[in-house]
Amino acid sequence: MGIGAAAAPYKVATDEIAAIERLSGIRRALALYRLNLRTEATREWAWAIRDFDDRRLLAAAEVARRAGIYDRAINTADKTVLHHDFSLRFLAPHRDALSGLLKQQELDEAWVYGLIRQESRFITDARSSAGAMGLMQLMPATAKWVAKKMGMQKYRKTLIADVNTNLKLGTYYLKHVLTLLDNQPLLASAAYNAGPRRAWQWRDEKPLEGAIYAETIPFNETRDYVKKVMSNSMYYASNFGHQTRTLSQRLGIVAPKSAAVIVAEEEK
Repeated sequence: MGIGAAAAPYKVATDEIAAIERLSGIRRALALYRLNLRTEATREWAWAIRDFDDRRLLAAAEVARRAGIYDRAINTADKTVLHHDFSLRFLAPHRDALSGLLKQQELDEAWVYGLIRQESRFITDARSSAGAMGLMQLMPATAKWVAKKMGMQKYRKTLIADVNTNLKLGTYYLKHVLTLLDNQPLLASAAYNAGPRRAWQWRDEKPLEGAIYAETIPFNETRDYVKKVMSNSMYYASNFGHQTRTLSQRLGIVAPKSAAVIVAEEEK
């Protein structure tokens, strides 16, 4: 889970971006995305960039960013070997929409972006095989429960895919699990993926370093998820110019299990 020092970003020139925009494969992929043929579009995009060097990859990532296809921008920028631009790898769309919600819920911006990046790569209509929906990948039952807790009027399932609604529901739920679990983002990240009860049960009878807790999560999916969310948060904090904290400081110390039993709640 170590984070190395980021190299100076390589910023693509206007002519490099224009050259990528003229490529027939890129144009076909963008057209398919506009038609919401995401599977076909992603295949076309992958074929178009298959032989790109770092500079062309970054130019393509910028093209995708400008088109609002954030998952392709991130994944394409992730492929570079020598020249990097971490602002493209760790995009932060919807900051205006999120700003007020983060203040209201008193949530760390870098952590929330790290989680959303892992959940959906900022695909607004993302849907998992389990049925989780939207930017923050909420299960319909969870979204309905949160909407009721918030007193949201005229709530309906289709609203989960709406960006503003999804962020309202998702940040409320994230604050909920954070409060349940000692205001510890590491535990809340585990809870967001696997449920609050499991995150609570995985604590030890003695205090644990956060890194040890993360490495001993018994579910492979959740263990990988938590490590990536917390790693993402480091890059976002750097990109946002937030106060520098080490990864171990972000992971903290996980308190031992207490005699109190966590209240069963709707799980994501």
